[in-house]
Amino acid sequence: MLFGGFDIVVIVLVIFVILVLFAGIKTVPQGYRYTIERFGRYTRTLEPGLNLITPFIERVGARLNVMEQVLNVPTQEVITKDNASVSADAVAFYQVLNAAQSAYQVANLENAILNLTMTNIRSVMGSMDLDELLSNRDAINDRLLRVVDEAVQPWGIKVTRVEIKDIQPPRDLVDAMARQMKAEREKRAQVLEAEGSRNAQILRAEGAKQSAILQAEGQREAAFRNAEARERLAEAEAKATKMVSEAIAAGDIQAINYFVAQKYTEALTSIGSASNSKIVLMPMEASSILSSLGGIGAIAREVFGDAGNGPTSPPLPPRPRPAPVRTTPPINPPNPNPFNPDPER
Repeated sequence: MLFGGFDIVVIVLVIFVILVLFAGIKTVPQGYRYTIERFGRYTRTLEPGLNLITPFIERVGARLNVMEQVLNVPTQEVITKDNASVSADAVAFYQVLNAAQSAYQVANLENAILNLTMTNIRSVMGSMDLDELLSNRDAINDRLLRVVDEAVQPWGIKVTRVEIKDIQPPRDLVDAMARQMKAEREKRAQVLEAEGSRNAQILRAEGAKQSAILQAEGQREAAFRNAEARERLAEAEAKATKMVSEAIAAGDIQAINYFVAQKYTEALTSIGSASNSKIVLMPMEASSILSSLGGIGAIAREVFGDAGNGPTSPPLPPRPRPAPVRTTPPINPPNPNPFNPDPER
């Protein structure tokens, strides 16, 4: 089949139209931005979806990923403020906000962000002591984020996070830090033990003080009550003596007998309750005993006999006390004086 000249022209036109359509229609995927250049100059940025450009006049300049991206910062040596050498690595997260600035303000965007982050890590960590470096990672991350984000703003980049992954001091330095921590904990333990001992001694002293105060108060109360009892007893004795004196002054001989019998009985009780004697020989005359008992009996008759209705009977004579029978010979020789139990007096 032979084609004429007109047919060839039609076929060429169809092919040209198809090529123009393919050159003028651009599809941008989600998460990307395309820059359009007209004769080499930036004109606009294509958004995700179907877009039309002028064929053979405009072209796509740069295809940029605007999703948040992760950048691994390799391990590097850092000299701290106190001249300690540590190894540190990090990770950075960034996102393209302005495609035109990212495409035309900096060449090799990822390498630029990486070198900028590494430089600031050395600067920030080098201005801190080792102890501060190991214990303040949040402060380091905040300073790095603030510095790097401020540096990449002209590039249309937003650094969302910078994190220090690992900090590795030298092995000998780690051992020294472990010994230091152990010594510090032992010192704290000794301080706590000393404080506990001091508090225990203080509490024991407070307890002894309170006990002594309570004991002194108890002794004072007991002494006060004893003094009050002695005062009451003295008042009673004074009242009794006054009554006996008044009775004697009135010529009542029974009061004298009662008073003498009471004192005589108290003296006998004291002699009999002595702890240094087992056998008591009392020099008592029969007449004195009879007179004393007679006086007591007379007082009893006067008090109780008059109150009753029956007749009073004469007092019975006292029964003679039988002499004690010794089963063993006496140790001491017989005393010729029966009224003096002590022969040496």
